[in-house]
Formats: sequence, structure tokens, C-alpha cells
Amino acid sequence: MQNTINAIIQAASQVILGKESHIKLSLTCLLAGGHLLIEDLPGMGKTTLAHTLAQVLGLSFRRTQFTSDLLPADIIGVSVFDRNTSNFQFHPGPIFSNVLLADEINRATPKTQSALLEAMEEHQVTVDGNTHLLPSPFFVIATQNPKHHIGTFALPESQLDRFLMRITLGYPDSQSERALLQNKGGRANAQHIQAVCDGETLLKLQQNVSHVHVSDALLDYLQALIQYTRTQFNTGLSPRAGLGLRQCAQAWAMCEGRDFVIPEDIQAVLPSVVTHRLQTDGNINIAKQILDNVAI
Repeated sequence: MQNTINAIIQAASQVILGKESHIKLSLTCLLAGGHLLIEDLPGMGKTTLAHTLAQVLGLSFRRTQFTSDLLPADIIGVSVFDRNTSNFQFHPGPIFSNVLLADEINRATPKTQSALLEAMEEHQVTVDGNTHLLPSPFFVIATQNPKHHIGTFALPESQLDRFLMRITLGYPDSQSERALLQNKGGRANAQHIQAVCDGETLLKLQQNVSHVHVSDALLDYLQALIQYTRTQFNTGLSPRAGLGLRQCAQAWAMCEGRDFVIPEDIQAVLPSVVTHRLQTDGNINIAKQILDNVAI
């Protein structure tokens, strides 16, 4: 299994240059069974990262460009009356794939954004009273532009909490950018990347995550971190967020080649798991504040 994880990271790194830690965080999120939110300026490689992950993992992939006029039915699907059978036939939308890329999700209206809530939580959608199961595995990888950009609708707290992790790619280092300018990475390389995994193998990897050992001492540390957020911030971490933090720490440990969690695993994933869930009055480094004030 460790060879497979290393191969996934190595293959994706041929496209997303100089961002191995971000690729590893993204893979951690998927191994933990969560959905990923990538927030950054336009042109930073958000869409390329999502497409590359789906391609390397051997998963079916659909991309939907979120706009202000997008309707829930454009994502989920619609029932159409068939004159021959005198029945309504369901025509599935792009959400019926292993990986749905919700590109620029915060450009859609709240009504359209909320169409993803049931799918992200229950891995199913309900149309006209009928429930339709989504493929397994199923992930939403969403990208969003910074909130101050024109034409954006902020994601509500309930929607943000459905995303297990949020990452920001940032600008590439000078060496990686030179390679991009020489067409040695990015989308130029994406079409040549071969799958090193498949859905069945990914499901097995996810099952192995739950077997990574977390000691009682680390559970105490984890609870202390969660409790601190509930006393210091307007809205602290929910039980779902706490479970997500534990699962991400287990997945990160597995990516590191261990079958047990250490404090550094929790610290490595905490910024990506908690910062989009906590409301603050000022521009502070939330993760640093939490880690500095909670002793191991």
C-alpha cells in the first residue's frame, strides 16, 4: 500500500510542480473519505490539481463550471417525461461520477450551492422523492476565488463544514515556475500521466486508514485542541470536525509510512482542517494560535 501512495504523490508531482506537500494534503483528504476545497487566485493550478488527482487515482471525473445562473438540476440531474412509457425517466447530472470538480463554487447562488449538501454528506441525491446512490468512491473537489472578488457568494457555514479540508496552493517557487515556463509541468504534462491506482484500491486504502492506531494520550491532545476552539472562537469545532481531524491525522500517518499517529501528524493537518470552520474577528493565524496554546 505504501508503494501505491508514493506512486500517486510522485505521479501528481510531475504535473503540480513544487507542491508535494499540497498534493500530500489533498491525498490525505481523499484517503480520509472527505471532500476538498481549494481556495486561491485564478490561474494558480486549482483545476489542474483536481483533474490530476482524478487521473492518477483512475477515477471518473466530471467538471462543472459554477456560475450565477447554474441551477441545482444542472448538477444533480432531472426527470423527463417519456411518452413511450408514460413515466418520468431520470437523467443523471455530472454529480454521478467518482470525482466532481465544482469549479469556482462561490460564483453560484446559495440555492445551487446547497444542492451539494445531501450528496456530500450521504453520498446520494433525492429527485422527485426518489433516492439515487452516487458511485463509490465519491468526492467533491471544489475551487473558489477569494471572497473579495466580484461576483462571489460566500459559502455558508453548513457548506464549509462539509469540506474536510481547505488548502491554498500559493505561488510556485522560482525553480518550479521556470520549469512551468519551459513546458515541463502543468497541463502540458497532465495528458501524459497514467493512472497508478483504481477505485477498488482506493477504497482499500481508505479502510486501512481506520486501522491506524491513535493512542489515548493523543486522543486527550485532540480533545484539548477541540475544546480550546470552543472557548476562544465564536463557533468552535463541531464533533464532525473533530472526527475529521482524527481521520486526517490517521491518513497523514499512513502517507508517512506509519501505522500509528504521532502529535506531528495532528499538527500537520490541523491548519487545513480547522481554519475554514472557525469564525474570527481579525486576521490572525488561527492554527498557530491553537497549537501554541494547547500543550501536548
